[in-house]
This record gives sequence, C-alpha cells and structure tokens, in this order.
Amino acid sequence: MSELDQQSVVGVLNHILESELAGVVRYTHYSFLVFGFGRIPIVEWLRQQADESLLHAQQAGEWITTLGAYPSLEIGPLLDSHTFDIGSILRESLEAENIALELYRELLALVQDRSVALEEYARQMIYAEELHAGEVDKLLRRPGALAASPGAAPLA
Repeated sequence: MSELDQQSVVGVLNHILESELAGVVRYTHYSFLVFGFGRIPIVEWLRQQADESLLHAQQAGEWITTLGAYPSLEIGPLLDSHTFDIGSILRESLEAENIALELYRELLALVQDRSVALEEYARQMIYAEELHAGEVDKLLRRPGALAASPGAAPLA
C-alpha cells in the first residue's frame, strides 16, 4: 500500500463534514416549507434526511479526529431558491446530493489502496448517496416515467 496523503484526506473529509452539516440545516429548513395534503409524509422524509446528514457529519468528524486533525466549524453552501414548491426543493436536494457524492468519490480516489478502513468508509458513503440520489430522482419523475430526471447523477 502507498502512503496516505493525510493533509489531502483531511481536507476532503472537512469538506464532507461541511456539506453534511449544510444538509442538516437544508433538510430541516425544507421541512418547514411543505404544505398541502401530502405534507406529513414529505416532512417526515425530509427530517429523516436531516438526521442522516447529521450521522454522516458525525462520521466524517470522527475520521478527521482519528487522523489527528481538527474538524472544521464551517458549514457548506446552503442552496435555497426561496420557493415552497416541492419540485424545487427536491431539485436543490438532488444538486446537493450530487455535490456530496463527488466529495465521497474524491475521498475514495485519495484513499484507494492506501487505507482499507477509509476506502470502505468512502465506498459505503458512495453507496448511500447513490441510493439517496436515486430516490430523489424518482420523486422528481412524473408518475409512469422511467427515464431519470435531468440533473440525476450518473452511477459510476
């Protein structure tokens, strides 16, 4: 195994931490903006996503301190179109998920064949993010549509 570029790995992990913390805020905020007959299940789903983002942030923070570094106190960009439209909320969510997916892929590239544990962590997170992006994509499709929606991340 080659040596791990710890500084680069910690840098990506801090970006992941910041992105996931932004997800906590974003999904919680979105949950306040849902109205109408379908409100309850959508709000529940959004709050579950906030909880998942918090768990992901905690995992990234634990890796940062395991590597002997200081976790960032920053928060990633908060995408918000200031609309109450579920479609807009979901498109923003898909965009944020694609950003997170790219960060986890970047982490995988840095740790592959250098750290089994970090490689497995990155793969697990890519798996989770791809599934989540797929679910958001399905929510954006019209009933009966099979094709992925515009903006859906290609599976790699």
